[in-house]
Amino acid sequence: MSEEELRKRLEMLRIEHRDLDAAIDALSSAAALDQLQVARLKKRKLKLKDQIAMLEDYLIPDIIA
Repeated sequence: MSEEELRKRLEMLRIEHRDLDAAIDALSSAAALDQLQVARLKKRKLKLKDQIAMLEDYLIPDIIA
């Protein structure tokens, strides 16, 4: 993948991460709380966070001081 494709993928992951956050908030505030669904969304959100961190590490080079 090119750097531009990786940056687009990173942005899509960030958007999905924010969307999941909103969905978790909405489910948590609902009267009939579905704990299993909330847990699944949180697990997916953590996986996205890991993917985002991996792409950021790849795109942003380490600077050795």
